[in-house]
Amino acid sequence: MNNLKLSILDLAKFTEETKTASEVLNNSTEIAKLADQLGYTRYWFAEHHNTSMIMSMFPEIMVAHVASQTDRIRVGTGGVMLPNHSALNVAERFAMLEALHPGRIDLGIGRAPGTDGRTAFALRRSWDVIKHDIFPDQLTELLGFFGHNLPENHPFANIKASPDPSLTPEVYMLGSSTGGVQFALEKGLPFVFAAQINADLAVPVLKMYRERFRPSVYLQEPKSILSIMVFTAETDEEAYYQAAPAILHWTLLTTGKNIVNPTFEEALSYNYSLQEEAVKQSVMQKFVIGSPDKVAEKLSRWAKDTMVDEIIIFDLYSQMEGRRKGYQLLAKELGLS
Repeated sequence: MNNLKLSILDLAKFTEETKTASEVLNNSTEIAKLADQLGYTRYWFAEHHNTSMIMSMFPEIMVAHVASQTDRIRVGTGGVMLPNHSALNVAERFAMLEALHPGRIDLGIGRAPGTDGRTAFALRRSWDVIKHDIFPDQLTELLGFFGHNLPENHPFANIKASPDPSLTPEVYMLGSSTGGVQFALEKGLPFVFAAQINADLAVPVLKMYRERFRPSVYLQEPKSILSIMVFTAETDEEAYYQAAPAILHWTLLTTGKNIVNPTFEEALSYNYSLQEEAVKQSVMQKFVIGSPDKVAEKLSRWAKDTMVDEIIIFDLYSQMEGRRKGYQLLAKELGLS
């Protein structure tokens, strides 16, 4: 169990404790510094747009900031939603980050927009781009820009994203279905599966990745990570208390409703309908909740079943005290250093 690596995926989310955007981002920085000290492997930020509760619109800014505030931990994105950007821009930004923090930068790549259709249009300013799947070409361009090795007949073959092809972060393909894994297999990239979105597919998709992986210029052996929601506290009761707002939010989101940032009072007093209760039970598959020993056992089982050696925690704590304590307890239980 001590071989299991742990990492954190941060949404930079408003909670009932946070009053300002600065406080949200400062809290994320504090947790990243704590994770660095405790022995977590990596700290990632997500990309989301047009939301009233998330401050991670442009994760590269937080990657640069947190990398400058930490010493050892890898810092990156989970992920950059590539269709929202030009491949050249992404390659340029991450080449600069890699130059500033050599060997510590990760680039997780997603295929979804991370927002609604109109906001995607505002980001890209082209309905044609939205209507057509340009991701395969973008991924090829991105990798080619990093390696300075686009085919000679490619229209961008002579464009350099940086003066040095060694300025390449570790690139991960993200997925929550059978789509993303196909690109990871095609290119021979590391792969991260989002069980917080689709827990039922986590085991078969991650097993398929391991079984079908072929060595590439990017990776000689398969490398996969499971992402899942985790809440840890000294007791099971306290852990479920910490998880209550996230459970309510995820349940209502699944049923098409939404309470923006439900408070602990709202979560603990909410009267679930029969339909919502059924959805809640299904949603609970996406969570790992409990005391440190129980969470460690469940994570070890997930790792064994999915054949991963690393789990990235989808951070949804609503209290900083519980957040700090949870990561400290889990690091101690798993022997991180």
